[in-house]
Amino acid sequence: MNLRNQTALITGAGKGIGKATAIALAQEGVNLGLLARNRADLESLQQQLTGTYSIKVSIATADISNRGEAEQAVETLIGELGSLDILLNNAGTAQFGKLVDMAPEQWEQIIQTNLMGTYYVTRAALPTMLKQNGGSIINIASTAGERGFATGSAYCASKFAVLGLTEALMQEVRKSNIRVTALTPSTVNTELAVKAGLPIGDEDRMMQAEDVAELILAALKLPQRVFMKTAGIWTTNPQ
Repeated sequence: MNLRNQTALITGAGKGIGKATAIALAQEGVNLGLLARNRADLESLQQQLTGTYSIKVSIATADISNRGEAEQAVETLIGELGSLDILLNNAGTAQFGKLVDMAPEQWEQIIQTNLMGTYYVTRAALPTMLKQNGGSIINIASTAGERGFATGSAYCASKFAVLGLTEALMQEVRKSNIRVTALTPSTVNTELAVKAGLPIGDEDRMMQAEDVAELILAALKLPQRVFMKTAGIWTTNPQ
């Protein structure tokens, strides 16, 4: 599938996977709506992309764990860009610790950002795709959403939930020609992983943000009549 002149909205676009995917989509000629909490990161990326590629790039700041901020940001970006073909729910957070050692507020924040933030943004963006009878939604989950591990109760719960949301939503909207996909990468060498204290190891051997961006492009370019769960991609035929 040719992605040129499509429009994508990316959450967590200022750094890591979101930034790498924004650059990869810009190279494909995709217009971009970039959403993150740090405006300086967004402005820097916007300048970089518009100075290199002939595309439209709009930015909006929001904490997606806040429903009002998430909805307003999505409304602003779609209003400025005029359409929406691709939604990448990438923004997330991570903290680790034994269940009894983590404060309830920490647990709640992980669920609020990783699950509820994905829900808020998707719910705000979906009516546009339903109206135009088409689109692609990609949710960044994790191998932590497929199997749990000690100290990861909150993070695993949030990512298990994202996979459940993905599978349910894909069945709801496939007759509207909307494909819903989840990617389940393992640890990716990003600032989030470093701050969370995850082992980075040999940078030449571990997954980089650009690797995930390549997977996202592959998922978007898949033929419409496909079901696969391989290479960390879950997707389905929308018809």
